[in-house]
Amino acid sequence: MTKTALITGATSGIGEATAYEFARNGIKLVLCGRRLERLNTIQKALERLTDVHILNFDIRDKQSVNDAIENLPKTFKNIDILINNAGNAHGLDPINKGNLDDWDAMMDINVKGLLYVSKAVIPQMTARKSGHIINIGSSAGKEVYPNGNVYCASKHAVLAITEGMRIDLNPFGIKVGAVNPGMVETEFSEVRFKGDPSANNVYKGFKALQAKDVAEVIYFAISRPPHVNLADILMFCTAQASSTIIKKDL
Repeated sequence: MTKTALITGATSGIGEATAYEFARNGIKLVLCGRRLERLNTIQKALERLTDVHILNFDIRDKQSVNDAIENLPKTFKNIDILINNAGNAHGLDPINKGNLDDWDAMMDINVKGLLYVSKAVIPQMTARKSGHIINIGSSAGKEVYPNGNVYCASKHAVLAITEGMRIDLNPFGIKVGAVNPGMVETEFSEVRFKGDPSANNVYKGFKALQAKDVAEVIYFAISRPPHVNLADILMFCTAQASSTIIKKDL
């Protein structure tokens, strides 16, 4: 039977790459994002491979999240796979110089948004006693680096939520795991540095992970046999040993 996956943050980066990877493997898609034009473009591109439905909402708005998921068309209503991918980093400042709006954005999207979407989807999984949830964390959820304070805190929270989910949903046979990438060459740094040209230097001198690399690992995780759950995956590019140790050829 064809499975249906809901992917948040599907308009770029890892979310978009995961949508393409799933579509190539015949999974029906519910793609969520704030940028409607991007959602429409991706929908048109992928409809030749699978059935695609788009949801245009901001995951920080719990009412919009609930309404969108509650009113899914019948053919997309049963979500078998949830990929909580939407997330962001804003600023790279020491804690004493941090911007409160940046902090709010990271906690609202990375933590509360993930919870809102999960809360809207999990009841149907517990009712069916089946489902698979993958939360996209970060190596920043495993260690804290200079000036990463609140971003790292938000990703540590993602890992704690993932572990809590896995325990609480265990009686229902629902798989829960996290995929935690290190440096991935996406719009991430452009957003973090708010369009500053310095964002262009982040990935210079080494080959960072690409969004497709992470998408392939996510698909591998959700395609394991029913008795196998990849609970926690940490991914680095070869040049990266930790959040602060990167071999660059400059």
